[in-house]
Amino acid sequence: MKIGVPREIKNHEARVGLNSASVYALTQKGHQVYVETSAGKASGYSDFDYLEAGATILATADEIFKQTELIVKVKEPLSEEYSKIRAGQVVFTYFHFASSRELTNAMIKSKAICIAYETVENTEKQLPLLIPMSEVAGRMSIQQGAKFLEKPFGGKGKLLGGVAGVAPANVMIIGAGIVGTEAAKMAAGLGAQVKLLDININRLRYLNEILPANVQCLYSSKETIEKLIADSDLIIGSVLIAGKKAPHIISKKMIEKMSKGTVLVDVAIDQGGCFETSVPTSHKNPVFLVDDIVHYCVTNIPGAVPITSTNALNNATLPYILKIANKGWQKACQEDKGLEKGLSIAEGFIFYEAIADTFSLPYTQIPFD
Repeated sequence: MKIGVPREIKNHEARVGLNSASVYALTQKGHQVYVETSAGKASGYSDFDYLEAGATILATADEIFKQTELIVKVKEPLSEEYSKIRAGQVVFTYFHFASSRELTNAMIKSKAICIAYETVENTEKQLPLLIPMSEVAGRMSIQQGAKFLEKPFGGKGKLLGGVAGVAPANVMIIGAGIVGTEAAKMAAGLGAQVKLLDININRLRYLNEILPANVQCLYSSKETIEKLIADSDLIIGSVLIAGKKAPHIISKKMIEKMSKGTVLVDVAIDQGGCFETSVPTSHKNPVFLVDDIVHYCVTNIPGAVPITSTNALNNATLPYILKIANKGWQKACQEDKGLEKGLSIAEGFIFYEAIADTFSLPYTQIPFD
């Protein structure tokens, strides 16, 4: 199969779809890999690295899309890429369709095969292609939150872990999945007082046993959140419903109860955000203020650490890319029902029900089930 790796064009997105090791694994199986020049530079991979792995370097994204059957990306196609995507071409990337009707409509119109990383499942019903980036995003949410708590950025001017004789900051994390757990570990390690909230009592029991003593695992409710808001210095939103738009857990009215300089980090912003006041931001302009509350809503948080993120992502995606390349998308999805879960839009039809529900569009059952 002919596989294309275009350079990512989202603001400050420095990751790349394939690293050189993945390219080598694919070319050793007889596949042809085409990489746009400088696509991997920010992730530590030169054109020469890709050439040594067996890839062909092409000068433009237009050539990549035109000459290949399978496109491997990191982030969702942007508007300037829509017209490059062809009918029948497979695009394997993070799509987060529920956050964008424009993207959804464009991919329906393209009649391409859209397989979304974020809804692929394994046999344990986990999301193996979302997990590595969730780990990165969870850890970075604390790293970024700690930075924007500094006074020059509009924060309260608190050190997350405090010092001897001075109390540490209070961190509230809503959602105890991968993002929330990693955020709790980081915040606790820095010495903060952490409240980790979730509605899954079994998950809370488990985390209560393994997390440090400065993490309290609490059942999430509107009442609990409202009670904690006034004293929280940093709030992490990490609520995920696979394939669906994130629910608004914190309303605009709740914002009014927060103290000036509180920092909100909305890790769910890729799926629309779990704070009512959230709007997408970029690494270039990561924050904005609403009633003196700092909002960090960057839609590609792991893109800031591309060397870590690209390699972590490739560790997870390569087995699936090999299946698609070796067998074709239809057979690969037929044989791997977890991969089939990633089949969101194909040949003009929506095959993932949550996307159809979000936009009140027709849903079609996958025909080869």
